[in-house]
Amino acid sequence: MNFAIIGASGNVGRKTIEILEKSKIPFKELFLVASAKSAGKKIKFRDKEIEIIDLEKYDFSKAKITFFAAGSQIAKEWAHKAAKKTIVIDNSSYFRMEKEIPLVVPEVNPEALDKHKNIIANPNCSTMQMVLALKPLHDEYKINRVVVSTYQAVSGAGKAAMDELFSQTKDFLDEKKINSKNFTKQIAFNLIPHIDTFGADGYTKEELKMTNETKKILDEDIDVTATCVRVPVRTGHSESINIEFDNLFDLENVIRILKKAPGCKVVDDRSDGGYITPLEAEGDYTTYISRIRKDNSNVKAINMWVVSDNLLKGAALNTVQIAECLVKKLQL
Repeated sequence: MNFAIIGASGNVGRKTIEILEKSKIPFKELFLVASAKSAGKKIKFRDKEIEIIDLEKYDFSKAKITFFAAGSQIAKEWAHKAAKKTIVIDNSSYFRMEKEIPLVVPEVNPEALDKHKNIIANPNCSTMQMVLALKPLHDEYKINRVVVSTYQAVSGAGKAAMDELFSQTKDFLDEKKINSKNFTKQIAFNLIPHIDTFGADGYTKEELKMTNETKKILDEDIDVTATCVRVPVRTGHSESINIEFDNLFDLENVIRILKKAPGCKVVDDRSDGGYITPLEAEGDYTTYISRIRKDNSNVKAINMWVVSDNLLKGAALNTVQIAECLVKKLQL
């Protein structure tokens, strides 16, 4: 069995390579594919150098599973062609809401993989870490409504956005004029309540992704409303989540359930520093849950704080975990 990565030279592509390096998935060969400008460059993988292949010249039949880590436009143009010869795991938003294409978080809805037709969608990073925490609580208590505010790192907007945070920070400290290219306003020492494009109803595309994807992955009957904010953090998305259950709940049981949630870890000491911040979650596969408490305004609701590395579980790690599930199914 061979694997391939489309967009191997980008942020998510490189993270996928790093995760595959540590993975125990049995595969023979890894093909790295990107645009013509990256073709010919070499990337080290498991003590050898792999030369990047030009996407226009690549034969998709070489790999059993192909990770698409190159954005929606590439997915739109190439994924259906590829799916005739390989199983596609796409990290972009292009296929997420298509009814016939499964949207999968392995710890939450692995059964959705049974219906794939050679294309599988990876959810939005902010949705993914939230549903990890919601799933076991929904199984126990049935969730009616979720109100979430996100604090999303600049790495979610790509390398140019990360570079802009660094350059703006330097310019600010040097008392130079601030120029914004990748953001609508200054990101250094600021917050921007705007991620992706606005819809007619005032919600942004990112906010609607969280609503629609949560419903598709978890339960269509859950009401979700989101406010998504870009913050001057390099890596790691944070979320303040209010969860309303169908009935009354026992807080101690909620905490016990969350401590057993796959892929998650509760760090909630109710003391100075007894919680996780995005800086601490960077480079970690775990999704952290802190600040678990009753909502004093609603006897059926709780509040919590959820943090995860958006480039790992929020992107590359989840696609590799999907591949692990597929390999197990293929071997059965």
